[in-house]
Amino acid sequence: MIDLLQRAIPVFVLSLLIEWAAYRFLGDHDEHGEPKMGYAARDTLTSLSMGIGNVLINVFWKAVVLGIYTALYLWTPLRLPSEAWWVWVLLFFLDDFAYYWFHRISHEVRLFWASHVVHHSSQHYNLSTALRQTWVPMTALPFWLPLPLLGFEPWMVLLAQSWNLLYQFFVHTERIGRLPRPIEYVFNTPSHHRAHHGSNDVYLDKNYAGILIIWDRLLGTFQAETERVRYGLVHNINTYHPVRVAFHEFAALWRDVKGARTWRDRLNYLLRPPGWRPRQDG
Repeated sequence: MIDLLQRAIPVFVLSLLIEWAAYRFLGDHDEHGEPKMGYAARDTLTSLSMGIGNVLINVFWKAVVLGIYTALYLWTPLRLPSEAWWVWVLLFFLDDFAYYWFHRISHEVRLFWASHVVHHSSQHYNLSTALRQTWVPMTALPFWLPLPLLGFEPWMVLLAQSWNLLYQFFVHTERIGRLPRPIEYVFNTPSHHRAHHGSNDVYLDKNYAGILIIWDRLLGTFQAETERVRYGLVHNINTYHPVRVAFHEFAALWRDVKGARTWRDRLNYLLRPPGWRPRQDG
């Protein structure tokens, strides 16, 4: 199976260099004179470290995922022909819908957020931010299990996941403003994804799109970019240490679960949104 992400590594590196050069030689302010975040050496090195760690962990984890998908595919009686064009169209939409729900749950359930928070931990926004990925990719598994059960061959599902992530790399930039209105209406764009990475109240838990923004429009989670985006977390972690970036929220979650007074509160800490706290009686 062709791994698009591994094949695209030279493209990622070249794109980073081009974007850095654009900040260096073409200026770092937007059309309103506001400064763009650009690149900072320690932040960029942290993002690259997180990306390298993610690639190394996925060498093992993707083999496990392939085994699980294969087992489900062999178990189901359903089969979809890989040579039929409509199967690929169907796969495109189903994969993107699966990504929407994986991404949404990763913001709305703290156990999943503990993995995904890594991607939002930078206070900068550039193509290196796209590489700031989790070291606990296991949380994504449940959302794509229906696809092999529907009869998609496992390699097709993995290929769809990789083209979705490949597309998303290029929306992590401030160098591109708004695109033509029809594109902005249908597709996830740099403008939409900048809003998603904002810690401003208006942007929290919005724009979960992978490739298509239509899911957010249909399901009530769309927010246009209307004000200057403040990147990072509501409460920033202020560290560049890759291990702390990777696991700080799991550590905080463990402390809350261990300190909870009841099993119900422990379960709520795991499954409620980030920031949930038990009500204090009296």
